[in-house]
Amino acid sequence: MTSRNPRLLTLEQLRVQIGEGHIDTVVVAFTDMQGRLQGKRLHAQYFLDVAVEQGVEGCNYLLSVDIDMNTVDGYAMSSWEKGYGDMELALDLGTIRVLTHLPATVMIQCDLVWLDHAPVVQSPRTILQAQVDRAAEAGFVALAGTELEFIVFDTTYEQAWRDDYRGLQGANQYNVDYSILGTTRVEPLLRDIRNTMYAAGMTVEGAKGECNLGQHEIGFLYDDVVVTADNHAVYKTVAKEIAALHGKALTFMAKYDEREGNSCHIHLSLRGADGSIAFWDDGRTAVYDRFIAGILTTMRDFTLLYAPNINSYKRFADGSFAPTTVAWGLDNRTCAVRLVGHGPSARLENRVPGGDTNPYLSLAAMLGGGLYGIEHELELEPEQTGNAYSSGKPKVPSTLREARDAWAGSEIARAVFGEDVVQHYTNMADVELKAFDATVTDWERRRSFERM
Repeated sequence: MTSRNPRLLTLEQLRVQIGEGHIDTVVVAFTDMQGRLQGKRLHAQYFLDVAVEQGVEGCNYLLSVDIDMNTVDGYAMSSWEKGYGDMELALDLGTIRVLTHLPATVMIQCDLVWLDHAPVVQSPRTILQAQVDRAAEAGFVALAGTELEFIVFDTTYEQAWRDDYRGLQGANQYNVDYSILGTTRVEPLLRDIRNTMYAAGMTVEGAKGECNLGQHEIGFLYDDVVVTADNHAVYKTVAKEIAALHGKALTFMAKYDEREGNSCHIHLSLRGADGSIAFWDDGRTAVYDRFIAGILTTMRDFTLLYAPNINSYKRFADGSFAPTTVAWGLDNRTCAVRLVGHGPSARLENRVPGGDTNPYLSLAAMLGGGLYGIEHELELEPEQTGNAYSSGKPKVPSTLREARDAWAGSEIARAVFGEDVVQHYTNMADVELKAFDATVTDWERRRSFERM
């Protein structure tokens, strides 16, 4: 079993740090629908004198806006008619981490609750916690690790904005997959990210190059699923902040260009409440097989939680190492679900999520789908051997609209997550689709301006 990293501070340790003048700023943050950290910066003494006891509040529109922070229609929890009131950012004092890239700063992650302290069920962290609670009722603890890729560019975020994100130069000029020379070129940035994340209470494994120009990955050790999601959300934000300090920009978008996309392969396993290995006993257990069967059965219905954006679906292409078929295989990277390891290391790898995924929602979908398979004693289909791309197996949804319709019409989604969650994230997809459908793209101009 895992536990909170000892480099995280306790409240009493934070009191001492503040009293000695080492900390003067406390960031309180939650993760929104889009996977971003949102919140406030508090003066440290105010945090101790007021916020610890009285809490922190924020407008409930923060879970009902689009990526541009526009208020949009269709959300039951928040609207002009309801007056856009407040919700509370409930401090999780087990997440106090020092951010060494910022002066005298710590961050605390939060759950979202209403002012009567009822949970905001549409909050990504709450959605994942609900599946953790389901697992606990069944006698299981879930462990996970996320492998998150990004592309580094030799430009600032401000210049990239002014250039309309065109013509950006990757920090490497060729494929640096596993290349030591290629990662050395970017090592000042990678090293800074690794060491900052270590100081922030994460167990850093290492960094490696990837295929796209300037593409890299920094890996972290697996942990409890909520801890992993918390770490993932902090890492994405801090990596961008550190890149900006280096005069560079990086992106986690699923498909930046026509080359390789940014994946977020997610590894997951179950333990018994006593730490026993649930997936292995002289071979795969029935629990393991049923868990995989559940993930496959719910894969199409839950794809919206794995791939939440228009751009997410550009990554799914045959022969790209991104999956297109709903299939499982033993150490087979052409499948959506890859089984790796044995004994204590036995786990599944979900290859569907991209770098733009919300980790709480992806992990909730995996855990919820797997538990559904266990509860219904689903039988696992035969292993896919060889090339899954040409197998004729059912396809992963290829567009956001297809994934939205599968999610919105899913009785399994309603049974696992509840009507409020299904409606909320259906509307999120509708908002994105409406915005995209109204946009005239560069592709249209290039094809149509003169020749049509």
